[in-house]
Amino acid sequence: MDGVLLIRKEAEMTSHDVVARLRHILKTKKIGHSGTLDPNATGVLLVLVGRACKVLPFLEDTDKEYIAELELGKQTLGDDIWSEVIAEKEITPIADLQALLNTFLGKQKQLPPLLSSIKVNGKKLYEYARNKEAVEVPIRDVTFYELEVLDEENMRFRVACSSGTYIRSLCRDVAQASGNVGCMKSLVRTKVGRFSLADCVTLEDVEAGHFSLHSVAEVLAHLPQITYEPMKDIYNGKHIRLDCKEDRAVIMDHQEAVAIYERDHGNVFRCVRGLW
Repeated sequence: MDGVLLIRKEAEMTSHDVVARLRHILKTKKIGHSGTLDPNATGVLLVLVGRACKVLPFLEDTDKEYIAELELGKQTLGDDIWSEVIAEKEITPIADLQALLNTFLGKQKQLPPLLSSIKVNGKKLYEYARNKEAVEVPIRDVTFYELEVLDEENMRFRVACSSGTYIRSLCRDVAQASGNVGCMKSLVRTKVGRFSLADCVTLEDVEAGHFSLHSVAEVLAHLPQITYEPMKDIYNGKHIRLDCKEDRAVIMDHQEAVAIYERDHGNVFRCVRGLW
């Protein structure tokens, strides 16, 4: 069994919990996931099965879309309502949430939450927080493509952003920009790359056999997909010449993704992952 499962993750489950349950249902150990969702977040989770696990390192640049809610008046350790409150402040109403969100569009520098799995000197940030140890949180480069208010009263908004973006941090920063303190109240991931919630199935669906696997080529649709001859050079892992503007490409054989190549120099590409 090889391919990609699109799971609609429920609340109060870690992404690892989803994988563990699928290993039991599908009776296979070779399962992984891309793009961890926090336990209280819901929505699209890409689960890789069998040979599809080989593409996990190449999904880091897949864009995401979320629907989030902001709560003002509380600052928390993890920048969400489920973590320890570290400060409270009287709320200053936001006159125009859309105008405020618009100031975050484009490329931004973002400080990730302290309660996150980002590693610093081999240790995860949440481990520093748990041990009450000081640590310098690394700043990230992120991009917000779209920010749209869906419900002004409940401060619910849609976010289209680059991979690696923390919506908890965005909520914290939006609150601070309005003169408040605040945190994320809820989060639903609605898209990963070209896949949306409408494409997803539940764990119960999988258990009942009501699911289908998506191909590796589909999940790598964000990369150029190229047919190359002679194919024996690909299966032998040889360097090849490609007329490709991107620095990474997927080599196809009869509509199946068989290898990932990266630019070595000029128009010479080298094989970085065989998918057969």
